[in-house]
Amino acid sequence: SPLLSTMKACSAAVLAVLATAASAFAPQRAFVATRGDVTSSAPVVARMAEDSSFDQEAFIAESKEMRLKYLEDQAMFALKVSCENFDNAVFPNAMIAGDVVITHLLGRLGYLKDGKCKVMVVDTFHLFPETMDFLREIEEHYGFKAEVFCAEGTPVGDKAAYDAKYGADLWKEDIEQYDKVCKVEPFQRGLKTLETDCMINGRTRWQGFERAWIDQFENAPIGGGLAKCNPLAYWTLEDTFDYIAKYNVPHHPLHAKGYPSIGDAKDTIPIPEDGSTRFVDFKFEGDPVPWLDYASERKGRFVGLQNKDGSTKTECGIHVAGAEQTFDRDLWEEGAVKEIESTDAAMEVVKSGKPAVIAVYAPWCQFCQGMEEEYAKFAEAADADVYKFRGDEVRDFVQKELNTESFPTVNVVKPDGTVVKYESEVRTVDAFKAFVDETLGTTV
Repeated sequence: SPLLSTMKACSAAVLAVLATAASAFAPQRAFVATRGDVTSSAPVVARMAEDSSFDQEAFIAESKEMRLKYLEDQAMFALKVSCENFDNAVFPNAMIAGDVVITHLLGRLGYLKDGKCKVMVVDTFHLFPETMDFLREIEEHYGFKAEVFCAEGTPVGDKAAYDAKYGADLWKEDIEQYDKVCKVEPFQRGLKTLETDCMINGRTRWQGFERAWIDQFENAPIGGGLAKCNPLAYWTLEDTFDYIAKYNVPHHPLHAKGYPSIGDAKDTIPIPEDGSTRFVDFKFEGDPVPWLDYASERKGRFVGLQNKDGSTKTECGIHVAGAEQTFDRDLWEEGAVKEIESTDAAMEVVKSGKPAVIAVYAPWCQFCQGMEEEYAKFAEAADADVYKFRGDEVRDFVQKELNTESFPTVNVVKPDGTVVKYESEVRTVDAFKAFVDETLGTTV
């Protein structure tokens, strides 16, 4: 019938269209992208492969090489900006994977030998023995000498002196105080001693959510002064180890024993804990995923440690907000808070027969920084004399005479010379006033 003929014709037409469309998606001859120098403006040329197979592994390897070359150029440009445009670029080097890459890049640029970038190392007295040995190795390899800083008042490398002054178990008794004494204060003192105006460091977005938005350059909160350069900001940990393998970069020997990142020996473990993932002879043994997955680099760090609020510890205090805030200034430089300049002057206040309030502090202490404004307001409203006394440089004295085991410690001095410690961690104007009133039995 005419209707049936029409339906057959339509069906044939539809099938023809479908066949044509399908052929458009059928596999064609493979092609391979051949690139020229990625640093030039030469276009990438596509050519047909001689056979119809597609070498996926070769494509991935070529793509990774292109990415790594771009990251190298980008990082070197950031380092050039840091070392050529600032007077005192300083690189605090912890000798972890990213740091050895930065060391190598600085070496390639000649900034280690010519001194345009100084290398700073903080020795916590709790590092793995291999770490300081490795420092000596890379000093010789690249031709530089690192500036080493450690806990205030202790000679470099003298663990016995540290134990005698601060106690071998400080980290067990007060981890935050340990971080301040062994990491934050030496770090800040090092930056100040070296007159740093640009700090180079190995933080990356890949290291975790708290670093996920960092860029290659940041300003630290010191009146817009100190600049931070993060040359590897956009690198993954896989990129880092690819670079180490590409250039045979000297790297920490503990990578070969299963450690993706290296910190203090007391709280750093292999990942996985059985040490089955290792980086040996510039290649991975075992499954690299436990190391290379997002935010996994530092999984073996700070193991078993908690902050005072009970949260899991993920930072040592050096890179948290405000860690550089006061390395170049004192606290309470203006206002009603009076300064006690010596131990003799402190004893004169205690024996004066007059009520007084003394805050024993350290300018690098974040808790001291945190109460700066409230204590200043309290001093303005108080009738009694309100003092500050820097205690981190005379620890034996403040422990014996001013009840001080950690900073800050606020004391009320009674007219009879009794020194009463404020035990609360609530550091507000009202809290200070209430304690003073209670201690003295009067309104201050």
